[in-house]
Amino acid sequence: MVFPGLAYTAAPHDRAASLRADPARVADLLGREDSEVLPLWRDRPLLTADGRPVRLTGSSARTLLARAGQTALLGLDGTTASFAADLSEVEEIEALRLATAHASADLRGLATTLPEPLAATLAYARGLLYWNRHARHCGTCGAATASAEAGHLRVCQGPDCGRQLFPRIEPAVIVLVEGPGPQPRCLLARHHGAGPDGFSLLAGFVEIGESLEGSVRREVGEEAGVTVGVVTYQGSQGWPFPAGLMVGFVAQAVDDTIAVDGRELTEARWFTRAEIVERVRNGPGSGPADSIGGRLLRSWAGFDRPPLPHAEV
Repeated sequence: MVFPGLAYTAAPHDRAASLRADPARVADLLGREDSEVLPLWRDRPLLTADGRPVRLTGSSARTLLARAGQTALLGLDGTTASFAADLSEVEEIEALRLATAHASADLRGLATTLPEPLAATLAYARGLLYWNRHARHCGTCGAATASAEAGHLRVCQGPDCGRQLFPRIEPAVIVLVEGPGPQPRCLLARHHGAGPDGFSLLAGFVEIGESLEGSVRREVGEEAGVTVGVVTYQGSQGWPFPAGLMVGFVAQAVDDTIAVDGRELTEARWFTRAEIVERVRNGPGSGPADSIGGRLLRSWAGFDRPPLPHAEV
C-alpha cells in the first residue's frame, strides 16, 4: 500500500461470501456464543462508558438482534463470526438501552482513535446497513424488497419483477495537481461555503461511461480550468459516507492557467511546498486526518511516505 495505515482499509475479516447464500449456516453463526455483534444507530456506532465501540456476544447479542431492523454478516475472523445490527428503527435512548451503551458517535470522529481493523470493520458495517436501509423499494417497479444473503442482497417482492439489488458503490476521484516548472507547487481550491482559508484538493464523482483518469482530467478542467497531462494512480480508500470509493491520483498540469468555474469553486491557486508545510504545521492543515486526500497532501509536503509513481496514463 502506498499509504500505510490509511483509515478504513485494514478490514481483518474473511468476508465469507460463500456462506451468505446458506441461511442455515448464517443462522447457526448468529446463535453461537462467541459470535460478535456490532450495533449501530442511524449510522453511528454505540459506545461504552469509556468510549469504546460496543461489541456484544452471547445472550446480550441475541437480545439486541431480536430488535434489530437489519442484520448483516461482516465475515469471519478465524472461526468467529462478526455481524452488524441496525437499531435505526428505535429511538436513540432505546438503542442505547438494548446495547447497554452510554452514547452514540460519528465514526469519522472516532476513526483515528481506534485500532485500524476496528475502524475498518465499523466503516464496512456502516456502509452495508446504510445501503439496506435505503434500498427498501425496487427502482424498477416500486415494490418492497427483502433482505437476502445475510444482508448483502435485496430482492424485489413484486410479482412480475424479482429484480436483485446489490450494494451500491459510488466511485469518486481526488487529485493532487502539480504545477509545471522546476519549483514544486500544487493546486488547492476553495469550494462554495468553505471558510476564507478553506482550501482543499479537487475531487468529484466518476460519471457513467468515464474512466477514472478521464474523470480526473474532466473535474480539474471543469472546476479549475486547469489542463493536466500525465495522471498517476496513488491508491484507493473505501469511503462509506455513505457509499463512496475514493481513488487518489497525482496529475501534472501543462501550464499555470487557472479559470475557476464559479459554481463549484470560488477560488483556486498554486501553493508552494513551503506554504503547504506551513499549513500542515501551523495553519488550517491538510484536510481530514482519516482521508486519502489528507494523506496525498501530507505526502507531497514530505510528512509521510512519498507517493509512488505507477500506473501512469
